[in-house]
Amino acid sequence: MTPEEFRRIGHQLIDWIADYRSSIDEFPVMSQAEPGSIRASFPVTPPEVGESLDASFINDLDRIILPGITHWNHPSFFAYFPSNASLSAVLGDLLSTGLGAQGMLWQTSPAATELEEVVVDWLRQLVGLSENFVGVIHDTASTANLVALLCARERSTNYSQSQGGLQAEQAPLTVYTSSESHGSVEKAALLAGFGRVNVRAIETDDEHAMDAIALERAINFDIERGLRPCAVVATIGTTPTSALDPLHKIAQIARSHNLWLHVDAALAGAAMILPECRSMWAGIEYADSLVWNPHKWLGAACDCSLYYVRDPEHLIRVMSTNASYLQTAADGQVKNFRDWGIPLGRRFRALKLWLLIRSSGAEGLRDRLRRDLKNAQWLREQVDSTPNWERVAPVPLQTVCVRHVPPGMTPDEVDAHTLDWVSRINRSGKAFLTPAKLKGRWMVRVSIGAEPTEDHHVEALWLLMQREAECQ
Repeated sequence: MTPEEFRRIGHQLIDWIADYRSSIDEFPVMSQAEPGSIRASFPVTPPEVGESLDASFINDLDRIILPGITHWNHPSFFAYFPSNASLSAVLGDLLSTGLGAQGMLWQTSPAATELEEVVVDWLRQLVGLSENFVGVIHDTASTANLVALLCARERSTNYSQSQGGLQAEQAPLTVYTSSESHGSVEKAALLAGFGRVNVRAIETDDEHAMDAIALERAINFDIERGLRPCAVVATIGTTPTSALDPLHKIAQIARSHNLWLHVDAALAGAAMILPECRSMWAGIEYADSLVWNPHKWLGAACDCSLYYVRDPEHLIRVMSTNASYLQTAADGQVKNFRDWGIPLGRRFRALKLWLLIRSSGAEGLRDRLRRDLKNAQWLREQVDSTPNWERVAPVPLQTVCVRHVPPGMTPDEVDAHTLDWVSRINRSGKAFLTPAKLKGRWMVRVSIGAEPTEDHHVEALWLLMQREAECQ
């Protein structure tokens, strides 16, 4: 493809994306495609001869791709978590790919490294973190959680990776996290070599947050058995209910046992740009590491996750590689982000954060999050005041967890009823919600935060929920 062909087809594609965003609310929120139907639309073998991408490419987007898209930026998307791709961030992603820059070393693209330093520090300031924290961009919180537990492991073992690894340790290391934490925490512990039997899922309290007393009890029990507690992962904004682990209490326990404290605030971290929300992670200054995802509620197109540490030298020692072909004359004067995470190759992700922040400004971002918090509280009030509806968790952020309980139904019948009415809503295409289990019983999560979602969309959802749930 020549630059001129790129210019012509690129203009068509930008127009197509703009038209799509302008009319996104006309699509069914959840894809109505049947398993295998999208794949069946493509040739079995690759084309031998190239073709023009002009008309055929756009037609195939409409004919094949769009029917297989669940529209995460739809104003009636209330499933999983907000995964906003603000158009300014989309431009940043396009620019990153167009430049094709490789950010593994400062020398490979100085702008990639230094802009990353700038935007990561901007966001540190916006969420109220102290200057003791230094950050880097990862792809997802799953990667950051793994890096955190690798760092915890190496601190506890005096860098066993350069010796005999965990196999040479005399006692197993243990990791502690909430029973409501994201599945990536357990996965990270397994990949870091701790072993499933050494991961403790700490019970939760009435608000579905980690029970600090149970945590202390579990640590002491493991010490008595000759095990070596290594790390605690606290969650600020759990996936099922957006519960807030009592971070200050957990931090005190971690410090008393010299444990690594990692904080997973993947969704909730965005809320900390609001000064009124920062009490939710009181004690964060004691964390050894933390992660939050601008590619969720804030608006940076996926993937874009921020990982902050208080001891970057330890991180670099754990993650660094020093092959001769990676050494440059600038080493020692600059950051080489290849040593701050798992991959060597790194996209220029800072561009989408830069354009998002420049376009929205801090106040624009705050206004949007406050709108979502207000809409969540409105829905909470409706649920609390409506007969046969129950709210099954507090609403500290933008997720409202509900259940419809008709009189006379057994718990098992309520479970079946819950899955039935939420499935009808999702199949209708009018909205998209996520059912999930909480304490062994099904409930429905309403996650508010898509960029175009306004109060009238939430009001329409509530009417739809009542109609479908009360349709016996």
